[in-house]
Amino acid sequence: MNTNLYETDFYRWTFEQAQFLELGKLEGLDLVNLAEEIISLGKQKQQEISNRLGILIGHILKWQYQPEKRTRIWQVTIQLQRAEIQDLLTDNPSLKSYIDMAIQRGFRSGLALVLSETPIKKKDLPAVCPYVFEQLLDTNFPDDIEMEF
Repeated sequence: MNTNLYETDFYRWTFEQAQFLELGKLEGLDLVNLAEEIISLGKQKQQEISNRLGILIGHILKWQYQPEKRTRIWQVTIQLQRAEIQDLLTDNPSLKSYIDMAIQRGFRSGLALVLSETPIKKKDLPAVCPYVFEQLLDTNFPDDIEMEF
């Protein structure tokens, strides 16, 4: 087992580890680093759902706080993020236990998106996420949005 390969050529290390697993050569596995990478994969899924919720929340906030500037791209982004979140949860159902935290983190990044892309002031936006998860995925929310696909 070449544990140094993990630090010097991660890409090659991943292929070697996969080969060892496929061949049942457990003695060749770099167990410490392999466990770390598996944990990291789970954290990436958590980060992905938080990021997608952030984009979704940011665009819903923009939709509600700037009705005069609404665009089709905001509609499409809202719909796309909803679909991606649903797909992510279908493929990883245990992520549902992380939803409340993901909404909190997503709200923080959604606020940053609104503040960076609009003239809206932070004091004019909610301090906590005003949406529950069911609303965020509801294709009829907000009431005045029309989804095209």
